[in-house]
Formats: sequence, C-alpha cells, structure tokens
Amino acid sequence: MPQKTETLQENTAHAMRRRELPKAYDPAAIEDRWAEYWVRERLFDVKTPKAGADERAFTVLLPPPNVTGNLHMGHMFEHTEADILVRWHRMRGELTLWVPGTDHAGIATQMLVERQLTSEGTSRQALGREAFVERVWQWRAHYGGAILASMKRIGDTVDWSREYFTMDENLSHAVREAFVRLYEQGLIYRGAYIVNWCPRCQTAISDLEVTHEEQQGKLWEIRYPVVGAPGDFLTVATTRPETMLGDVAVAVNPLDERFRRLIGKTLRLPLVGREIPVIADEWVKSDFGTGAVKVTPAHDANDFAMGQRHNLPAIAVMDETAHMNAEAGVYAGLDRYEARKRILEDLEAQGLLAAARDYVNAIGKCARCATVVEPRLSTQWFIAVNKQATPGGPTIASLAIDAVKPDAEGRRAIRITPENNEKVYLEWMTNLYDWCISRQLWWGHRIPAWHCATCKQISVAREDPARCAHCGSAQITQETDVLDTWFSSGLLPVTVFGWPPADGKPTADLTAFYPTSLQLTGFDILFFWVARMIMLGCWFMQELPLADGSRRTLRDIVPFREVHIHALVRDADRQKMSKTKGNVIDPVAIVQKYGTDAVRFTLASMASPGTDIAFNEARTEGYRAFANKIWNAARFIFMNVERAREAGISVDRSMLGHMPSVPPYAPIEARWIAARASSVASQVNAALGEYRFHEAANLVYQFFWGDFCDWYLEIVKLRLDFSDTADKAYTREALTTLLQTFETALRLLSPIMPFITEELWHALYESHGGAPSAQSIALSRYPQGVAQTNDAVEGDFALLQELIVAVRGLRKDLGVEEKLAVPIRVHAPTSGLPFAGNLEIIQRLARVSGIEAVDALPEGAATRATPQFDVQVVYEKKIDTAAERERLTKELTRYEQEQERAQRQLGNEAFLAKAPAAVVEGLRKRAAELVVLIEKTRRALEELG
Repeated sequence: MPQKTETLQENTAHAMRRRELPKAYDPAAIEDRWAEYWVRERLFDVKTPKAGADERAFTVLLPPPNVTGNLHMGHMFEHTEADILVRWHRMRGELTLWVPGTDHAGIATQMLVERQLTSEGTSRQALGREAFVERVWQWRAHYGGAILASMKRIGDTVDWSREYFTMDENLSHAVREAFVRLYEQGLIYRGAYIVNWCPRCQTAISDLEVTHEEQQGKLWEIRYPVVGAPGDFLTVATTRPETMLGDVAVAVNPLDERFRRLIGKTLRLPLVGREIPVIADEWVKSDFGTGAVKVTPAHDANDFAMGQRHNLPAIAVMDETAHMNAEAGVYAGLDRYEARKRILEDLEAQGLLAAARDYVNAIGKCARCATVVEPRLSTQWFIAVNKQATPGGPTIASLAIDAVKPDAEGRRAIRITPENNEKVYLEWMTNLYDWCISRQLWWGHRIPAWHCATCKQISVAREDPARCAHCGSAQITQETDVLDTWFSSGLLPVTVFGWPPADGKPTADLTAFYPTSLQLTGFDILFFWVARMIMLGCWFMQELPLADGSRRTLRDIVPFREVHIHALVRDADRQKMSKTKGNVIDPVAIVQKYGTDAVRFTLASMASPGTDIAFNEARTEGYRAFANKIWNAARFIFMNVERAREAGISVDRSMLGHMPSVPPYAPIEARWIAARASSVASQVNAALGEYRFHEAANLVYQFFWGDFCDWYLEIVKLRLDFSDTADKAYTREALTTLLQTFETALRLLSPIMPFITEELWHALYESHGGAPSAQSIALSRYPQGVAQTNDAVEGDFALLQELIVAVRGLRKDLGVEEKLAVPIRVHAPTSGLPFAGNLEIIQRLARVSGIEAVDALPEGAATRATPQFDVQVVYEKKIDTAAERERLTKELTRYEQEQERAQRQLGNEAFLAKAPAAVVEGLRKRAAELVVLIEKTRRALEELG
C-alpha cells in the first residue's frame, strides 16, 4: 500500500482538483487511498467515557484470527457483516467500539514454525524450548501481520489503538491470574484420563478439535481361550486389534444368557499370555459384534470408565507418536497400523482370528493436521465445570446455562440468533464434561505450576517461585504443558478491558464497555469460543462489583448481550469450500477484480439469517455494475451543479446532510422521492436491527438503482432548465431535492459500500466549494426516516410507473418505432388517477402523444391490465392474436402461481408471527390485486376467442 502523508485539508484539496469525476469507475484508484486515510487519521479510535457518563457504548469484540492466517472468504463475510453493523451504529450517533486482535494459535503456529525448521534441517528439540519460543516470536514479527493488513485494506473500522495479541504481557498476566484463582477455588485439578491425542501434533486436543469421517473398515472377531478349559473360547469383537495387547478384561452384559457361565472366569490374552477376568457390566451392548468386548482402559474412554468401576489396571501399549512401546513385547517400535497387520497375521497363524467383517466406522481426525486421533491415557489439567466452588453456589456450567436460558418471564441475559442455536447451545452445556485445558506444546501460555522433586507436591503461583510452597525445597521445575488456546481467548471480553483490576474495582473500560453488545461469529466456534467466553466471563465477573460498589446481576456478568451466528459461505453449487475439491475462492483476487464494495455488497445481499451463502462471481460482477451506475449518476449530478453555477443558480450547502424535504406544491417526483427516501431509510434501519443484511442491501439497491436512477433522475432531466428564460427558483428547488436525495442515498449505502460512498460524498461537498461537515461519511448521521410517510403521493407515482411500464410493454409487442410518439387509451373504473396532471412525464418516458380516457376499450386490441386501469396503445398494426393469446396465458399462469404462494404464506401461522407487519400487509394487498388481475386476464383471453 503506498505511503501517504497528506493532511485532511490536503486530501480535500486533492479531491477538489479532480472535481470532474473520471468517466469510468475504477475501485483500485480510490480504495487504497481511503483505507489508508481511515487508519492514518485514527477516525475510529474510541476514548473511554468519563466515570458517570450516561452514554452506553455499542461494543463488538472481533473474533481474533490466528496469527498464522490469511484472509479467506469466511473472514471476508464475517468482517463485512460486523463492519456494516459497526458503521451503522456509529452513524446513528452511538459511542461505537470494535476491538481488533490476533490469537497466538498454539498448535497451528507451532506446526508452521516446526515445518520451517525441518526445511532448514533442524527441529525444535534440537533448538531447545527457550530458543524455539524465541524463534516463534521472530516468525510472528515477520509473518503475523498479514491478516491485519488485509483487515485495513478491506476497510474494517476497528479501533487500532486497542489492538491486542493474546500473548501480550498484560493478557498473559490475566491468564495466569485466572488459572491461579480457579486452582485456589478447587476448580482446576490434574489427573490421568483418556484424552484425544494427536500423534502428529503430540498433544491432547478437545472433542471440538476432532472431526469425524465415516470410513469402510473391519470388525475383527478374536478367540480368547478360557483358562482351564481346553478348546473353550470367548470370542470378542474389535475395530482396533493393535490395542488388545493392553487388554485387562473382557466384558459382557450381565443379562446376556450366552455368557452367564463365563462371568468370573479367567481368559488367556492371545499373543501375550496374560490372564484376564471376564466381568459383567451393563454398559456392554449385547447386539454389538459378538456381545463380548475387550476392556483396554488406557486406550478407550468407555473402557477407562469401566476400569474405574471394576478397579482394573490400565496398561498403555503405545507412545506419544502412536508407535508400540515396551509393553507391546515383540511388537515394540512398530507404527500402530503396522502392528495391527502383524498382530492379525499372528492371530490367524494361531487359529485365533475367527472372522473379519466389513464395518463402517467413524474415524476421529485432528482438525488441524488430519492425523487419526488416538484415545490415550494421559495426565492432564482440567477445569471442573460442574463443581461448586462454595456450598450452594453455582458451577461454571450452571452460570453459563442460566445466562442463555429464559427466566420465568421469558427474558434472557444473552440472546442467541437465529433462535435454533440456543437449543443446541443449551443441550451441549447441559451435557458438558470437565474441560481439558493442557496442551503438550511449547508455544502458548505455560501453566503456572511447579513440581517438587523432594515432596512430589505441586505449587501453583502468580509469580515464579524459588522454592516449593509445601516443603521449601529448591528442587522445583515448571510444568512443561501450555494452556489450551481457547482458555486465553475465552477470557478476552474481560481481559481486553483491563481485568483483573489492581484495586479490586472495575476499570473505566470495564465499566464503559462490559458487557459488550454483540458477538458475531460462525457456528463452528459456538462451543470452541462463545461458550468459553460465557463460562469464564460470568465466573470471574460475578466476583467484581459494579462501579458504584453494588453486586452484579446475571445481566451484568455476561460477556455480551447478543450472539448472532452467521451462515457459511459456500461455492456457487452450495458445496463447502475445500482445497481438496479445488473450489476455494480467494477474496483478495475477487476484490482486485471487482473492488471491495462489490464483494461486500454481494455478501450482504445474500446474508439471510440461517441460510448459507452460495457465492457466485456473476453476482459480484452485477454489483460492480451497480457501483458504476452510482458513479455515472454522480457525474450527471456534478455536471448539472456546474451548469447551475454558470447560470447563476446556487444551492445552499447547509441543505446537505438532511433528508430531502419538499413543500406540498412541489412536483410529484420530488414529493415521491422524498417519501421513498424516508420510507426506505426506516425499513433499512429495521432490517439491520434484526440482522437481515440481505433485506437492507436489496432495499438500498432498489432505491438507488430503481427509484433514484431509473425514475427520479430521468424525470429530473426534464425539469432542469438553465436557459436565460428559465424559472431559476424552480430549477434551484429541483436541484436542491436532487442533491439532498443523492447525499442521503450515499449515507444510506455507506455501511455496505464504504469506499465509493466516501469518494462521492467528499466530491459532492467539494463541488460546492468546501470540505464536508465531518472527516468521513462514516462519522456523519445515518438517515432515519419514518415507516409511513406520504402514502398518497407514493400511490399516485406508482400508478404513473405502472402506466409507463405498461405502455412500454405494449409498444414493444406492437413493434412501435422507438422515437415515434403514439396516443393511448385508458379505462379506469375509479376516478382521480394522476395521469392528466403529469402528462409531460408520461409523454417523455413512454413516448406518448396524448391520453384519451374512455368508458370502455375496444375489443380485439392489445391491452395491458392492472388492478386500477387498463390501457391500449393506438397504433395501426394488426394484432397477432396467437402471440397475444400466448402472452396472456403466460401472464395468467404467473398470476395464479403468485396467488398460490401468497395464499400459502398468509395461511402459515408461523410466517405471520415472525414476518414484519409491513411485509404481511404488503402481501395481503398484493393478494387482493391478484384477484383483480386474474379476472381481467381471463376476460381478455375470452375476448380473443
């Protein structure tokens, strides 16, 4: 990005020197400049309000992208939605803060640096821990800013002065404090449990970090000899024969009559010779396999639980790389799959392999590196999420459930939308296991625990100790594990605002910005991150009083008021993007081709809550054309501003920045566009307030392209007269309404297309000889409008539009020459249609030479029917009866299908309960119109014979 040093005044002067906009819109020519300007001028930095200020902030915490990351389409979509909301709230006059940052991404970052070391012929083990961690910091300094640079380039309006990194010193201090407090409360413990182990990453990973894929495998049946009964066997079924070397029992269901005689007997473990008991446990499913299962507590979570119930030992037969260890005897040193092959061969050779059946198995893989995960008995650190810290007090899980669950009056401390995600969240939290928070990595927050070689006790401390807290020995070493990345990122809503406070009182930032207003994120991290933030935020903030010293309620301790789960971006065929499929769309390439604004508008226009986006480049191309339409409209406007200046007609620039307001005697198009601007502004505000981004985008699109460009501008061209004999006051009023409406439309569009609107907004003010009222359109006020404005003028203008469109269609059907003006006949069963007083508009836009109002239209002529009137073009050309019949038949089918859809929606109670009142009313009105249109079309078909 080119370096710029010009001041605001120089930037403005530069724009004034190029007041005449280039003929073609080129996003590359403006986007870099404005993106840099926004950051350089620190336009979106937010100062903390003074204590006691009544101003409530709209605050958003950016989901921190991994420091290893580059901008992908998921980021582009999420950042587009968030930036639209942030810009909208800021323009509504609210104190608005969007906090950016990056995550240290323990596993991902360590993997990348290890690959780099491998390419250099070395390893982290060769470097040692301290040197390796220093190498990661160097890597982060060199490569870690790519995602942040992309965020600046696409125009994210975050407060860069508050940028954080999850390994920053202040955040690391907070992470340690959180760990120590939980340990002191008895909620963190260390124990040996079965974990998901990644042999490639060589660390424990959570259930959420495991992806499951169904694969065709085998279910092997193996004969275990009964001790003391030659020729007698108990046959067990397993999908993992390599783990049988660690078997300590065989289990059957106590109600299974087939095996009752064997319960309490002893079996000889094949290939090993160890004697193991037959136990009865209700967990065993009699209909799985043979009904008898091997028990391997060190290599299966269910077996571990069974071993605890029956006081069985646990024998691990694999090491951390998934190779067989010394306990595996002759198979030691083999990879797990090679060991499987050898074990099966040896079983078959000894006549102990009874069968091998096809079996579809769900294989767990590491989400980071796709290595098959191994259940492994390992000593780890855990948070007890269902344990009370004090008798009768809440648990971490129960607080997180209460935060989302509606109370007796239906109120929620946190609202999750779309609503179906609330149920999913509550089900997951209700069945939550203790959280394994340790990872066997070197990069991350090292666990603040020290092991004593003398007394074997553990000391957990806020500061690095010199001696054991239990016996005073100096022979202590720090825990080698680091904390799960989600532990530190789960604390972000409190730590970025200064938790823990040194004096036990909330910091000014916590008072002003906590709870945050909204957490916008994808479903994939609802449990990874959102749930962790709720758990940790609620737990630690319940201990902190409010600024006035009073105790916090549930609404005060939650990390955010709302969670909005956005959809996924898929390819044009609605397939999930993946490198394997080759359908990954690079947003940077799309931005370079069409411009950021076009990409943002594409994503917004398709962002219907709860519906995934099928990204189609053709739509982006269409919205690039939309930007060009706006550019050309601006060129026309600025050209006429200059013509007016030359004719001695000026517009008061103080009129800019306000919704268009016109007197009742103004021409119909001025009253109509003012009413439309107000109505559309109201609808857009309502849509954004409910995260209906698609509706907001389409409303602005239809207003800017349809109402403003296609209709209003075309009529204004008829009104503007800069001749010596012109009525200057009339022209000034027309030009004022034009400029006010265009400026309003720019502000309306600005949150979605910030670059082109910034460029044209500045140019609009500068065309009047001065700088705008604010440094950026993003700091101006968003148009508000009212839902119901001037129904009468909107209705009258809609009739004009219908007439013009109908006449244009008839002209096309009849083959009337484009420049030839022809008369029309209109039959209207009701009086008061606004045609007579607006003849000039009809004549110019529909090329009509005259309008004849008739009591009845002659039969046999091509006719267009609407609910309010019927119209014919008077043109001597014999109608093609067959073609007209075909047209009317298609039209009738279309009307009937639309009527069926409308009736179906109006009969759907769920739709009526959720849809906005204006939508339901519009649908009812259209259903009534369709009854008239269907009747008229059927009658027209009958007249044709």
